[in-house]
Amino acid sequence: MDTKLILKKQKLKSKSDLLIVLALLVLISLAIIPLTGCSGPSGKDAVDPAGQDADGRWPEDNLQPDGDGTGGENGNAGMEDGKNCGRDENPGPEGSHDPYGPGSIPEIIDKMSLDEKIGQMFMIGVEGTSVGEDLKNLITSRKPGGIILFRDNITGLEQLTDFINELKSANFGNIPLFLSVDEEGGRISRLPQPLKELPSAMSVGEAGDEAFSREIGRLLAAKVEAFGFNMDLAPVLDIFSNPANTVIGDRAYGYDPLSVARHGLQVMRGLREEGIIAVIKHFPGHGDTDVDSHLGLPAVEHDRERLAGFELVPFRKAIEEGAEAVLVAHILVTSLDPELPASLSPAVISGLLREEMGFDGVVITDDLTMRAITDNYGIGEAAVKSVIAGNDILLVCHGQERQAEAMDAVAKAVEEGIIDEARIDGSVERILKLKAKYGLCDDAAAYPDVDGLNEKIEGVLSKWYNSKWYNDN
Repeated sequence: MDTKLILKKQKLKSKSDLLIVLALLVLISLAIIPLTGCSGPSGKDAVDPAGQDADGRWPEDNLQPDGDGTGGENGNAGMEDGKNCGRDENPGPEGSHDPYGPGSIPEIIDKMSLDEKIGQMFMIGVEGTSVGEDLKNLITSRKPGGIILFRDNITGLEQLTDFINELKSANFGNIPLFLSVDEEGGRISRLPQPLKELPSAMSVGEAGDEAFSREIGRLLAAKVEAFGFNMDLAPVLDIFSNPANTVIGDRAYGYDPLSVARHGLQVMRGLREEGIIAVIKHFPGHGDTDVDSHLGLPAVEHDRERLAGFELVPFRKAIEEGAEAVLVAHILVTSLDPELPASLSPAVISGLLREEMGFDGVVITDDLTMRAITDNYGIGEAAVKSVIAGNDILLVCHGQERQAEAMDAVAKAVEEGIIDEARIDGSVERILKLKAKYGLCDDAAAYPDVDGLNEKIEGVLSKWYNSKWYNDN
């Protein structure tokens, strides 16, 4: 609207006339400026059956962050500097774009079908480097709660951004996805060059500087958030106590419980302060094993006293710190359950983790297509056992047929009364609360500023290395 033209047409003769016109301009501006938030790829009139309307609003369910340090120093995870999409403090009125209407998360769950609920409990791996028709149909029909990407899915900076945006677009209208990656630093890094790498966990721990560890967490978050990820399967809280353990090794922050706890928790804090969901792993402790669970089922023979005073220490401290998600390992801990691996064990998850350690966040299995599981169970059987054990999210990284079989097996178990649907509802409630807390939505991400991100990484690392050199000399 041309202000000069309005003034000319109005033929203003007094200050009062001018004030009237200015007020009119304000009203016009408010009418034409679109609402900000998560408009999504289909425009602001699109409908999200998950309870998040087209402008990114989620209904409340006592989700106001409590300022306890979780999700950032001010308790507002994912809501600073435009990270993720934020969450409206006031649910929309009746007749809004949200087909479920206003209400709490339990009310939303009541309106979901069983298949939709089960879909939320699966985080799946995908094939390829873009969204083809098969993957689009899978997302549309199965409505998985999350997707994890690996090195094979990533060929370059723009490709990765495009891929994640395509996944969001394919999912638009559903509950927003957990978009996850294993980005730990060191040898476990999925992101493409020329993005600079971060040091291994062991190097971070050996630095002995908690402030530096926290900065590493913030840098990990900045790296994954730049491409549109909202979840990092990190930090590793295993203790490197067995030199023969090649699967953990320098992925651990140290050789003793307190060192791992000190530095691992700082990395967790850094991730959350930047709006990224941190997933601590591999509960109840993969550090003292000599078998890679990708290839077989490792066994831990320690008694409960040793576990409580060693392996479990970092996890306990993380839970006390407000950890929101835990990934459970495929390891046989004979003193806890002599038959079932931890990931399938009610004694480990419902008993130890939930009841004894007081964890009420989201529990995620390690990949159910790893040989520790597939050599001993069918995928459907493993999926059902995982849910019975108390897991909220089942990670199935390879094979659309396996993913479909696992989902169908859980649905059948509910229909046959083997799993109570209330058990499913409890998991979905935890999942939706976590998504709402971090303001997840399906907005497209812009291409990352790699030069700026690399400059930030170099600044942190050079400051630490220079300080270390000074102190050593």
